[in-house]
Amino acid sequence: MNLPKFSSLYGRIFAIFWLTMLLVLITVLAASQLDPRQLHDVPANSLKDLQNQAQTITSNYQNSSSIRASIKQIERSNVDSGRLNYYFNDTEGHWLNPPSGMRARALNNFITQSDKSNFPQQRLYGRLMIAGPLPVVIAQHELNMYFAIRWHQPPPFLLQLLDRPLQLLLAVMLASTPLLLWLAWALSKPAMRLEKAAQKVARGIIELDPELEKGPSEFKQAGASFNQMVMAINNKISEQQRLLSNISHELRSPLTRLRMANALAIRKQGDSAELARIDMEAERLELMINELLELSRQQIDSHQIQQNLSVAELWAETIEDGKFEAEQQKKSLICSAIPKAVMTGNPNLLISAVENVIRNAIRYCEHSVWVDFKQVTVKQQSSLIITIEDDGPGVDKEELEAIFRPFYRVSTARERHSGGAGLGLAITHSVITQHNGQITALRSQHGGLAVQITLPLDL
Repeated sequence: MNLPKFSSLYGRIFAIFWLTMLLVLITVLAASQLDPRQLHDVPANSLKDLQNQAQTITSNYQNSSSIRASIKQIERSNVDSGRLNYYFNDTEGHWLNPPSGMRARALNNFITQSDKSNFPQQRLYGRLMIAGPLPVVIAQHELNMYFAIRWHQPPPFLLQLLDRPLQLLLAVMLASTPLLLWLAWALSKPAMRLEKAAQKVARGIIELDPELEKGPSEFKQAGASFNQMVMAINNKISEQQRLLSNISHELRSPLTRLRMANALAIRKQGDSAELARIDMEAERLELMINELLELSRQQIDSHQIQQNLSVAELWAETIEDGKFEAEQQKKSLICSAIPKAVMTGNPNLLISAVENVIRNAIRYCEHSVWVDFKQVTVKQQSSLIITIEDDGPGVDKEELEAIFRPFYRVSTARERHSGGAGLGLAITHSVITQHNGQITALRSQHGGLAVQITLPLDL
């Protein structure tokens, strides 16, 4: 079995699990080392004080005549001064001033663990701290002296945790939280990148994303597979668009010959309704082929030219041209102020898309066209909304979504005698989608059609 690598997701989860367990183990070991209920060496400062007291007792009572009287005198001086309690036993382990109750049990237990006068130690029993032994000489007898004092210090924090399992569990959870947050971040970041890439593909933006091939090895493999899928889709789309373009090009040659033959027939036989109808249908077919070529060219080359563009400069000339064209047809175009914002895209395609919608509105309106530019910001994302409305016959409500499909012809008078190929709005829809935008058709408040275009702006 191969050991997990840290670069893999499996390896990271495994490492964080064992690191958390190691933190718990270190906490337990550290708590045991700090636990005063275990036998420990007496701290240096305290040991020095105890040794000084032992030397004082030896110097004061080593030549006394009675051990019992000397110990009682030591006990009385201890009561008067409120200092430590002293307990003495001989070399055979007999207590000369035997304690009682809990102290007796604590001292008897302590001397079984610490009976070497060269190595004084201490241990906590409840609230009683016992230390010793230290050698003393009283009445020419060598004795061991032990110290007992009430312990008023709070227990160490780690000791409190060990005594309270719920608090210990909470402390472990808090200690492991940074590691778990890092693991969650390591999991979620590549997953969110993959999700965003999938959403872009769902919106029709089919492009490679090198960032997908970063992170844990499992996500690298998933990202590489996703990019391979995107490449395959792009290749299929490009093949389809090239096929469409080639077919359109091939259709132009016989179409040209057909129009030439029709012109010769008119010259020889004179004008007739049949020949005029042939010429009109050939002209419509040529227009359709030209629009097909334009659509395929835009879909293939849309990502080749990307620039930072000023919104005001981008469509200012388009609005002026629209006003001029409307005046020539005894109509009017009313436009709001264009916001001073910046966006990224292909200028030729964006100009063509908006111009196409404006010219359609001018063609089908009765008197006026309204163009409104508005900048909105939602959740730190700034967008430009362009609304183009007219007061023409409009489009039936059930056909509003279908008008952006290629070759779709609406059933109302808006398209009945226009001679259009049904590709204009399909081309506009393609351009807007390629720029991460949206385009929708609505009923205008002026009675005609309203086309709303939403495009992302640069921050």
